[in-house]
Amino acid sequence: MTRAGPAQPAVAPSAEVDEQALHRKMMWRILPFLFVCYVISYLDRVNVGFAALTMNKDIGLSATAFGVGAGLFFFGYFIAEIPSNLIMMRIGARIWIARIMITWGLVSAATAFVTGPVQFGIARFLLGLGEAGFVPGVFLYLSLWFPSAVRARATALFLLGIPVANILGSPISGALIQLEGFGLKGWQWLLILEAVPAVALGIACLFVLTDRPEKAAWLSPAERDALVSKLAAEKAAIERKHTMTLAQALRNWRVLMLACINFCAIVGSLGIGLWLPQIIKQLGLATSLVGVVTAIPYICGAVAMVVWGRMSDRGRDRTIYPAISLVVGAAALLASAFTPTPVLTIAALCVAVMGINSFVATFWAVPSSFLTGRAAAGGIAMIVSIGNLGGFAGPYMIGLVRDLSGGFTAPLIAVGACLLVGAVLMLAFGRKVRRTDGLVAVAA
Repeated sequence: MTRAGPAQPAVAPSAEVDEQALHRKMMWRILPFLFVCYVISYLDRVNVGFAALTMNKDIGLSATAFGVGAGLFFFGYFIAEIPSNLIMMRIGARIWIARIMITWGLVSAATAFVTGPVQFGIARFLLGLGEAGFVPGVFLYLSLWFPSAVRARATALFLLGIPVANILGSPISGALIQLEGFGLKGWQWLLILEAVPAVALGIACLFVLTDRPEKAAWLSPAERDALVSKLAAEKAAIERKHTMTLAQALRNWRVLMLACINFCAIVGSLGIGLWLPQIIKQLGLATSLVGVVTAIPYICGAVAMVVWGRMSDRGRDRTIYPAISLVVGAAALLASAFTPTPVLTIAALCVAVMGINSFVATFWAVPSSFLTGRAAAGGIAMIVSIGNLGGFAGPYMIGLVRDLSGGFTAPLIAVGACLLVGAVLMLAFGRKVRRTDGLVAVAA
């Protein structure tokens, strides 16, 4: 017979748990692995921008054909996004994210063997099918773990993978593209070698991720009880105000408007991300320096993401932060189109990337403030999937306008205009929500 004592409570009250210490523990346990996964994911998505420096000539791609082929990734993403997120909700993040990563790694490596525009487009489309669900799946996963007071910060730390993929990947890609050997060109080595980590991390997912807090052996019973109680209380509060089925979420005005805003932002994010190496190359730099210089805007963007995410968590109205970010990004892109020297052009591009990345860091706290359960799985996937069509529109628009105009001035103006439209829509969204429902989210 074991005597019960105060040192071994069956369920510890949440008041005994230091919430800040718990949040730090969760961030250190969950975010580093997901961050690395996203770095590899984003790198495999945009490394064709570096491959294009020599690949386009080798397989006969014009600027327009490259823009179309690169953008077809997002049609595959669009088709599979919502089903992927619903499957993850059913079988859990551990198995499904592992499947996603292994699939995209294999398809990304296979892209090294395309021989023309049609095969390139097919490979990109299949890569989108394979990777679909990763980003919205992680957003959903974070909403199952992190209370609203720290969710924007957690999201921003995860999304640091975007600038870090470019900071690390740009010089690495710039070096790999100069490899030759075993009958393969540099761009082929680049695609193959940068795909290997995705497969390895996919296997690691099976051992690292935990589907829900209730199953986390690395939390103490008191920590699990406190966290589950906090998340359940927040979910109940949201459902009292916003009760939505999956079908209702998919046609809700908030979801559709946020999807349009995300579309405008991704026109800028992926348009610039895929074309930035060629924009910088046109400034007169040697190919060996393009990778290093391309990393500079993303270093600035990484700092901006963290700072802006923290400010968003402390603010009351979540909508104003992504709106300001898009205005800054738009103004900087428009300025970069008219700068008289390469140094000023790069400086303007740095500010543009800071604005675009700050938008990403703060935008995703908004949908999770009114979506829960299957409505969250479907609604977030809808926002991502429609938004990701901007990943086709941006590269295609830049390629087409460049072919017509002969330079990057007109494409940068066009992308800046898209960001301004997104900023106006974000301000209108915030105004309507404040008028009808009160503040979108209040930081604890």
